[in-house]
Amino acid sequence: MTTIQGPAVFLAQFISDEAPFNSLDGICKWAADLGFKGIQMPTLDTRFIDLQKAAESKTYADELKGKIASYGLEITELSTHLQGQLVAVHPAYDDLFDAFAPANVHGKPKARQEWAVQQLKYAAKASNNLGLNAHATFSGSLLWQYFHPWPQRPAGLVEEGFAELAKRWMPILNEFDQNGVDLCYEIHPGEDLFDGETYEMFLKAVNNHSRACILYDPSHFVLQQLDYIQYIDFYHERIKAFHVKDAEFNPTGKQGTFGGYQSWLNRAGRYRSPGDGQVDFKTIFSKLSQYDFKGWAVMEWECCIKNQEDGAREGAEFIKKHIIKVTDKAFDDFASVNSSQTFNRKILGL
Repeated sequence: MTTIQGPAVFLAQFISDEAPFNSLDGICKWAADLGFKGIQMPTLDTRFIDLQKAAESKTYADELKGKIASYGLEITELSTHLQGQLVAVHPAYDDLFDAFAPANVHGKPKARQEWAVQQLKYAAKASNNLGLNAHATFSGSLLWQYFHPWPQRPAGLVEEGFAELAKRWMPILNEFDQNGVDLCYEIHPGEDLFDGETYEMFLKAVNNHSRACILYDPSHFVLQQLDYIQYIDFYHERIKAFHVKDAEFNPTGKQGTFGGYQSWLNRAGRYRSPGDGQVDFKTIFSKLSQYDFKGWAVMEWECCIKNQEDGAREGAEFIKKHIIKVTDKAFDDFASVNSSQTFNRKILGL
């Protein structure tokens, strides 16, 4: 078994135009002062990383890695969540998702998709140059608006959707494979990969590609009332990244898993700071340790109640307390006996 690495923090929810969150040096010092050991880096803001340059210049990648290391931090993974979303967009969401892409591809779905694919390919090479072995992203979606079967879905619609999704992702998966990096899809509402069944459908469509892995975030499973502990039993061999994000689900006589179009504050299912929700992290950390998860415990802060800086400070301590230093011996070694085939046969009466 391997002791889980951490604590780390996903920077996406903290980057802003105010110090210390507006520069790499500032945010690294802030994270280190809170006790974080790693940072998961979004890749669309050149104040923090120039993704193309990191892909094309090992010197730049080494300098970036060195600057972060000077604060006692490591990059855990790069993130292309927003770019990955744009690999597959249903036309119903075109205008909304244009905001994730440069202005020159707005209103041009094909050009936007090509830009997103290139971003993912840069991320594969950049991850290699930075010495990383996992990458975080979203799958995008062609089918999400059809998840509830009304009106009745025509036969073959879902299969066609996953075939197209696989067609778009296979060249990207192959690029990650060439660079020795696992591509970890965050299993998430709004994506075509949102639970175990959909992940398996995608895995089948990409011929069980060895790099088609999982970013495990239990908060999304609380909101859909899925057994997030058994999920680890099913998919531990594919879980290569981990978000520590809490959630709670409190159904009423007025709303349940669908949320009634309410705000995050008023939804039955809502995200919370680590320790403030209902996720059983004690069991999750035990399970992941049992299955020899070798990655990082990365706090993702999303909470509609608590201040983000308080959440980060508490989150660093929360993860530290939950990381299990795995044992290097059996607890009953004190009562061990010498063994050999001869001795074993003797006590078996053979």
